[in-house]
Amino acid sequence: MTESEIKNTVIKLLKQIAPDKDPAALQPDDNIREKLEIDSFDSLRFIVQLEEQLAVTTPEEDYGKISTLRNLITYIMKKKNEPNA
Repeated sequence: MTESEIKNTVIKLLKQIAPDKDPAALQPDDNIREKLEIDSFDSLRFIVQLEEQLAVTTPEEDYGKISTLRNLITYIMKKKNEPNA
């Protein structure tokens, strides 16, 4: 899966979570939750949907590592390249 494909999936899922916002306008280092005004419940829903769509597991202790678009995409790419992914 390419970086572009991951980004497109992330944007699509964020649009479902925050339909009144424009996730496509996120800059790489914007804090996703702050910029899109996503509460903790919706943030968790997003992570679950992301795991289902991209077949990655995100342990709770890694949630802080995926706060920006850049970090999230990098994290997913790393997870997808792990031998057991």
